[in-house]
Amino acid sequence: MAEIIRINENTWRIEEGMVRFFVFEGDERSLLIDSGMNTPDAAELAGSVTSKPLSMLNTHADRDHISGNGAFDKCYMSPDEEANFREAGGTAEIIPIREGDIIDLGNRQLEIIDIPGHTPGSVAILDISHKALVSGDSVQNGNIFMFGKYRSFESYIKSMNKLLTYKERVDTIYPSHGSFPVEPELIGKLIEGAEQIVNGQAEGKIVDMFGRPAKLFKFDYAGFLCEAT
Repeated sequence: MAEIIRINENTWRIEEGMVRFFVFEGDERSLLIDSGMNTPDAAELAGSVTSKPLSMLNTHADRDHISGNGAFDKCYMSPDEEANFREAGGTAEIIPIREGDIIDLGNRQLEIIDIPGHTPGSVAILDISHKALVSGDSVQNGNIFMFGKYRSFESYIKSMNKLLTYKERVDTIYPSHGSFPVEPELIGKLIEGAEQIVNGQAEGKIVDMFGRPAKLFKFDYAGFLCEAT
């Protein structure tokens, strides 16, 4: 059963156990950011907290983020995420979003930041006036999936270094998994851990993930699930 929790007067998080997603409201319209893993009624849940016209945006298209997308004919998404979206069963028309785009909800502007790595079209969303960053899966203190199709550590490290350049504009981070919220200082730690894995300086252990082996590199601030090689 999904739980709706108010963050501030015009922002809500919807907790679905293993994953969370968000409703942002402006003066003119509202935005559902992701739609969960087992919440086909995500749009109805959003409608219970806002009466403004509702649009859909995805941070990325892994299956645990798109279960409620079927209520929308169109959704905002990076065009680099389309293959992942279609393979996961997504049917909506994609409204392309790209680095630097601004989505204005009415006196509430959201800036798009491309952060490929976890998936090719992963994006972060900067709520400019609140100095809050919606990070999808890429910044969290849980276990970040970096195994399987579409993942790239090289791109991930570049993306995290890019996010460091926003440090003066971000006071808090809203992740899709793990604790809520997390501090911006986590970004630097994730870079360090990812680089240690790439350079062979970290030790991992083989774990079972949905019936297939993966290697978990666990740090005191987060984990990375990688190919079991």
